[in-house]
Amino acid sequence: MSWTVEFDSRVLKDMRKLDNTVQRKILDYLDERIAGSDDPRRFGKALKSSFSGPWRYRIGDYRAVCRIEDEALTVLVVRIAHRSQAYEGPV
Repeated sequence: MSWTVEFDSRVLKDMRKLDNTVQRKILDYLDERIAGSDDPRRFGKALKSSFSGPWRYRIGDYRAVCRIEDEALTVLVVRIAHRSQAYEGPV
């Protein structure tokens, strides 16, 4: 069972603003760990409080906030940001 990682259009715009090394690190993490896993939840944590629902993955100083769609075996990345800004605004 293999998972697919998809990106919201806003995430692609935000990724272009990051350094190439950081971009590669984030993409490698999502491709190797999340897409190659039988259970993507084992690498992350569920968000709590007013953000409940999405999951977050820690990738160095950056966070990937994702929605896990079990029926489609898809992890939808809705935000990638520095940890100081990852939880600002709606997720």
